[in-house]
Amino acid sequence: MSSIQQISAQRDSLKAEINSAQPNLAKCAQMLTQLKIGLTEIGAYVPQGSQVDPQALVLARDILEMGAYYSVRVKDIDAFVRYISQLSTFYYDYASVLPPSEQMYPLTGLNLLRLLSQNRLSEFHTALEVIDPEQLHNNSYIKHAVDLEQFLMEGSYNKVWGSRSKVKGEEFLFFYNILIDTIRHEIANCSEKAYEALPVQDAATLLFMKNMEDVLNFAQERNWKVNPAEQKIYFTNTDDEVTVIPQEQIIKQTLTYARELERIV
Repeated sequence: MSSIQQISAQRDSLKAEINSAQPNLAKCAQMLTQLKIGLTEIGAYVPQGSQVDPQALVLARDILEMGAYYSVRVKDIDAFVRYISQLSTFYYDYASVLPPSEQMYPLTGLNLLRLLSQNRLSEFHTALEVIDPEQLHNNSYIKHAVDLEQFLMEGSYNKVWGSRSKVKGEEFLFFYNILIDTIRHEIANCSEKAYEALPVQDAATLLFMKNMEDVLNFAQERNWKVNPAEQKIYFTNTDDEVTVIPQEQIIKQTLTYARELERIV
């Protein structure tokens, strides 16, 4: 039978490993499994009621937080979602009996970024409803996610790209890169309907790509035809009817802003 003292020591070992310069992720996975078993034995893994020792609850919260970061490190989004769901119990149901967690808002902001990257905007707004309104403007992790959502609603994709310098930590960068890829495909969808072709360089600027190989790989993924002689990309369009696409103005604005941003950089 595990004791709080044993689990506390194991938690410290996991923390040291996961925060090391080159963490052994396989070892972290084993430690997390052992800690979950220990938390289950003391009734803190899925706490119920007010009978659980607050010290055990803090331990469980710490371990689940490290598990959430670990899941992003190994690119297991489903596991990250499960960890966040479990942590909500500790963050909100036991908020009155536990000391504040330093990782609550970083992980909340990370989850908001995850929702944006998956284009789950309704869930994004639902998640915002349980956050202290003061944090929406004063907490950098939450504000960054809120700002990104505003940029997306405006179609200001250049501002999303421009905020890359504010992204800190490999976990945040992981979801940010997914968000950028989602935006690229959204721009591509609009471009296919708004234009017959674009110069390769304009397509690169529009898609926030500087490496021409990346542009060509993206074109191949989208089944676009590249004419090397003309240096143009021709979009594959199987629609018989021509439809007026309101996104054309957004594309033009994005292309203009991206060029300006490129000159500034």
